[in-house]
Amino acid sequence: MDNNKILYIAQEISPYLPQSPLADISRILPQAILEKGYEVRSFMPKYGNINERRNQLHEVIRLSGMNIIIDDTDHQLIIKVATLQPSRMQVYFIDNDDYFQHHAVKDIEIRQTPEDNDERIMFYVRGVIETVKKLRWEPAVIQNVGWITALAPLYLKKIYESDPSFRSSKIVYSLVNDKFEGTLDPRFLDKLLMDGFSKEDLKEIADGPVDYLALNRLAMRYADGIAQLMPDVDPQLVEYAESLGIPFLPYQEEENLAQNYLDFYNNL
Repeated sequence: MDNNKILYIAQEISPYLPQSPLADISRILPQAILEKGYEVRSFMPKYGNINERRNQLHEVIRLSGMNIIIDDTDHQLIIKVATLQPSRMQVYFIDNDDYFQHHAVKDIEIRQTPEDNDERIMFYVRGVIETVKKLRWEPAVIQNVGWITALAPLYLKKIYESDPSFRSSKIVYSLVNDKFEGTLDPRFLDKLLMDGFSKEDLKEIADGPVDYLALNRLAMRYADGIAQLMPDVDPQLVEYAESLGIPFLPYQEEENLAQNYLDFYNNL
């Protein structure tokens, strides 16, 4: 790749959150790519149980302040950043008083207040995209990890497709074993239609309640490539990924992880 910028949009990253397979791989892969000499930036939500003082988060005033409209309501975007040691990888945090708490909570908001997840997903993805635009940073590859990132391929391909920051970017959606129970808010489709999408754009979720499988299918349809990031992924998702006829990277062991992913990115 002539452009060596790689963007990771993550659901969880350790050590900002407790260790888990999802949080760990969201740190391990970007760090490994960074160590290969690539320019890497990662994003994650600023959940309420992230200790800002201990993790040395600080607000980036020049990036904060814009409003994102969801369901005819303004929601202020707040951007914070920290540097992950010892790799010195920059991690950006998407924050907002409506979707992320500013006091300690027992669990992260996507599990503690799932009734807001439809709007939380929309806000997070749009917040990342608008922040990258403000940074004037043009990634060659954008890899999305976790279902909270599932709308990123859709927005990038349908709303931001001609934006100079993203028009050359290749989008990778990751298959992981983290899932949510039940379905998203019944008005999720209507809220996306208000954002400028058509029913054809959203056909994977247009026929009924939006569950984990439907949301992932929507993400995969707009990706340029799909990577199985964990070994124990729902077989239905793997089968759907393989049926699309786009580049698919099966699960890779940690040994040679960075080089295997770089080869995949280059093939895109």
